[in-house]
Amino acid sequence: MQSYSLFAPAKINLHLEIIGDRADGYHQLVMIMQSVNLGDIIHLRANGTDEIRLFCQNPEVPLDNSNLAYKAAYLMQQQFPKPAQNFGGVDITIEKNIPIAAGLAGGSTNAAAVLVGINLMWSLGLTQPELRDLGALLGSDVPFCISGGTSIATGRGEEIEPLPDLSDIWVILAKYSNLSVSTPWAYNSYREQYNHLYISDSHGINQRTHQVHSGNLVKAISQRDSRQIGSLLYNDLEKIVLPQFPTVKALIDAFKAKNVLGSLMSGSGPTVFALCDSQNQAELIALEVKQTINDPNLKCWVAQMCTHGIIAL
Repeated sequence: MQSYSLFAPAKINLHLEIIGDRADGYHQLVMIMQSVNLGDIIHLRANGTDEIRLFCQNPEVPLDNSNLAYKAAYLMQQQFPKPAQNFGGVDITIEKNIPIAAGLAGGSTNAAAVLVGINLMWSLGLTQPELRDLGALLGSDVPFCISGGTSIATGRGEEIEPLPDLSDIWVILAKYSNLSVSTPWAYNSYREQYNHLYISDSHGINQRTHQVHSGNLVKAISQRDSRQIGSLLYNDLEKIVLPQFPTVKALIDAFKAKNVLGSLMSGSGPTVFALCDSQNQAELIALEVKQTINDPNLKCWVAQMCTHGIIAL
């Protein structure tokens, strides 16, 4: 086939813990990541040239080689020169639904969709682990976005181990459109303030990672105990972001005041999510919080946890 359309879900972090520094300059992390069914649609089409061309309806999305979707297509051309020569260039059209610079892996999931789509278009026959290895060359969240669902991510985020699927929990996503948080700033600020707590030896890192593997949140996920999951949400980066961005903290507090299962900042923010038992409850609380805060820049989406990453449509 000369064209494919793929659904690329966003992700949230149910747990984000910074353990220490790595030799490559990244942080050693342990995260529990979850796909949600708010997603972008990626259309791939052979264009009869040798060029990679990007299109998107959102003017904030860069359409040059700084875009991770472009980088993913270029990586495939470099890794598989013969098929690239045979099939030629590709047009990538992004239907952008995931908010930008939001801590929801919007760019990473677009890149993941391009890897999966080109694998299909060029009949490369790559397995999911092979695609995840390629994704790790592009960014720490890309491997998770390929497989999706519910997973523990370790290393810098690229080492993925699946957990039992969650799908019956609803998620409110909320973000101020006039607010963005720099991911490098958040991690570098955390390093400056908390590096005295970092674990540096491999035994200590493995031990801490194992504690999360065998911890209460993983048990709650295994039991699909939504109330316990909500009570155990955790993100180290809140220590950095919330003092600097009090509106993000106020948003978390507003959701918690509505008796949601739990509320947390996702990734480096500034998106906040709240967990609910039903779609009706999520939609009602989203409306009530918007009315309470009464800021036209506050946008809310209601989504459901999903059991998959990139899927062909």
